[in-house]
Amino acid sequence: MSEQLEHPFKPIVFKDTEVLILGSFPSIKSFENNFYYAHPRNQFWKILETITSYPVNNRDQKIWLLKECKYGIWDMIKACSRDNSLDSSLEDEEVNDMAVFLEENPTIKKLAFTGKKSQALFETHFGYLEIQRVYLPSPSAAYAKMPFDEKCKIYKELL
Repeated sequence: MSEQLEHPFKPIVFKDTEVLILGSFPSIKSFENNFYYAHPRNQFWKILETITSYPVNNRDQKIWLLKECKYGIWDMIKACSRDNSLDSSLEDEEVNDMAVFLEENPTIKKLAFTGKKSQALFETHFGYLEIQRVYLPSPSAAYAKMPFDEKCKIYKELL
């Protein structure tokens, strides 16, 4: 197993963010590109572009989409070790303090998890918090069972 990695980005939230989208931990590609969901085959930004009709051709457009839609983005894991980008390879996870974060960002009314790992970590450590939670299908290329159109439909419904 590799050395402990620290999460490389700050959460993206605004003073009026209402929905916090939570992943587990950035992929190796996201580390390299210094931004959330940066693997070229990850469908996250394409899904958001499809359901909002806002372009996501660069980082500024992605941040603008989040701001316009009152979405925030962050990950459950603050630090961990891993062999690859799959959630199943994450070990020695140290979680972000969601209780404090939500207290500091009182406009957030809903959490949306982009994977079973992030949801499980939240439930294990912060299941006592009273906040609406929804589970989104993973936008990862590794989750190919569900067609893109179906993912978009679910994201649109739940977000």
